[in-house]
Amino acid sequence: MTHHDLDGAPHHLWTTTHEPRLEVASGDTVSFATEDAVNGRYDDVPTGGSMPTSDPSRPSYPLAGPIVVTGAQPGDVLEVEIVEAAGTKGFGWTSMAPGEGLLADDFDEPYLYRWEIDGDHTDLHDVARIPLRPFFGVVGVCPDTVEPLPVMPPGRFGGNLDCRDLVAGSSVFLPVQVPGARLALGDAHAAQGDGEVCVSAIEWAARGTVRVRLHQGRSIPGPQLRTSGPLRAGIDDTGYYATLGVAPSLMDASKDAVRAMIDHLGHMYGLEPRDAYVLCSVAVDLKITEVVDAPHWVVGAYLPLSIMR
Repeated sequence: MTHHDLDGAPHHLWTTTHEPRLEVASGDTVSFATEDAVNGRYDDVPTGGSMPTSDPSRPSYPLAGPIVVTGAQPGDVLEVEIVEAAGTKGFGWTSMAPGEGLLADDFDEPYLYRWEIDGDHTDLHDVARIPLRPFFGVVGVCPDTVEPLPVMPPGRFGGNLDCRDLVAGSSVFLPVQVPGARLALGDAHAAQGDGEVCVSAIEWAARGTVRVRLHQGRSIPGPQLRTSGPLRAGIDDTGYYATLGVAPSLMDASKDAVRAMIDHLGHMYGLEPRDAYVLCSVAVDLKITEVVDAPHWVVGAYLPLSIMR
């Protein structure tokens, strides 16, 4: 088993035409670094400041890779164990944009909150203290495509999964789509709630190390994962406050639950709606509580009370 340091320019699209940056064997480890989801364009934006427009010279979603795994073939499974994920800058950001997010109809003005990060927590004003749980939002093998595809949406190959439980010690299992697998990673998050409801988590630049293992003769239909321990160690200890949405679709139930949580955060803690929405995106977990009572389904928005001051 060998350790590798990945360098070279990032790529920004899924395609089999990208020149591989590295070839590794099963069991090897790889260290890499990535910029945030907008490639550093928001580095100088303060809370509430104007966000720069897109810049063709700095495209979004820079990915480290592709990493070719020797012997990987379609039908195999690639296990990617997260060994390390840590920030490389002392700040992150969460933003919302018109027409995006779960509550796109409720928030029609752009907004960015800048998180100052020092240690293992970061604060939302003086209302909430968010523990950091860093992970990479994009972990994927390349789909079988020559035509370039954007990083979003995810698929059975993985990609932009935004799964907050893929922290150090966890592993994701991906069905190999093309020879060599062509693994790529990026979109680092410092913390995120299940749902990432306003479209962004605490986005930041980060470094990481992964270990790859090739499982031949095993087939899975889509991404799967294994965690190394409790999902919310240190966060569950003081309970939750949950708002429930009841509606004829899971999407409408999710919207109703988050709207009720935003109202609760305003009433109990004095948060403006946009800051409450940001907090929901980085710390509130959406949970399906039942899908058996047609024609209505229930989704809960769970706020960990341990983060509130």
